[in-house]
Amino acid sequence: MARQAEAKAVARGDELSASEVLARVPQQEPFRFIDEILELDEEHIVATYRFRPEADFYRGHFPGNPITPGVILIESMAQASVVALGLYLASRELGAEELAKLTTVFTDAQVDFGGLVRPGDRVTITGRKQFFRRRKLRSEAEMTLPDGTVVCSGILSGMGVPI
Repeated sequence: MARQAEAKAVARGDELSASEVLARVPQQEPFRFIDEILELDEEHIVATYRFRPEADFYRGHFPGNPITPGVILIESMAQASVVALGLYLASRELGAEELAKLTTVFTDAQVDFGGLVRPGDRVTITGRKQFFRRRKLRSEAEMTLPDGTVVCSGILSGMGVPI
């Protein structure tokens, strides 16, 4: 049955491209933490973001030695691995018209931290779908620096709700 729905969605042409998904992510500047989606399919997403040195949160976190707050790192992973990947998956299942009637809410996270992100750092976020059913997506996410350092990783979930 799932394969029939997938085939039907693709046949309708409702599969969104990476740029279309990014355009539909509801978070906007200054609270969007995805610059580009490099890879996107029904199983995973790879996205990037460069943390702007002028971002307001660096003024107080921490003066003289700024680092990116952990909650912002989690938000960045959620925007890629839950919101953007969820939009892609939902578009295949529901179609673009029904997708426009939903927004994604973040429901839970279990994250471990292993590094720091400083102003100007560019990170890569990888999300792998664990499951997607009844408009709920759970993903395994990881954020890395260009040298391969894993900054944080964990399991994040969210769901599509009517707006």
